[in-house]
Amino acid sequence: MKRFLSSIISSLVLAATLVACGSNVKLQDVPVEDRSASSSQADADAAAAASRGVAPVQIGASDASIAGPANTAKIIYFDFDSYVVKPEFQSVIEAHARYLTANKSRKMAIEGHTDEVGGREYNLALGQKRAEAVRRALGLLGVTDSQVEAVSFGKEKPAVPGLDEASMAKNRRAEINYR
Repeated sequence: MKRFLSSIISSLVLAATLVACGSNVKLQDVPVEDRSASSSQADADAAAAASRGVAPVQIGASDASIAGPANTAKIIYFDFDSYVVKPEFQSVIEAHARYLTANKSRKMAIEGHTDEVGGREYNLALGQKRAEAVRRALGLLGVTDSQVEAVSFGKEKPAVPGLDEASMAKNRRAEINYR
């Protein structure tokens, strides 16, 4: 009987350990949406709008309402194998938080990225943790969850190609993009 109870307890401890090590990051169901419009499609849309008497709206990269806060960085860098926001990027997060709390209708996507070290699943999870760390920091400063989406690209979209330390350091980042 004692051996049976010991076996059950060991099984329960093992099961609890495996559950605790699990991740709720869905690595297989990553939604990908192509938001780039070809120039011919944009021209066709503009022509269709004009025929209905609707004036087209030109949105440029210099439009401050799209770009977010002026003169503020949109990239937060991380140390190797870390998702801790470094103190030198706190002012960047504060500037974006002030902008979002003043503009409640604005939304942003935070894209988590990693260097090339490690497997695909590990890097997707690490990129998600980096994006979530920035999202949580914004939330602590009053930004609502509905304004921020955190996504991970892992090592799939390097900012700088290369396997040297300087290149990999530029790839350990979270990018802020306004929508």
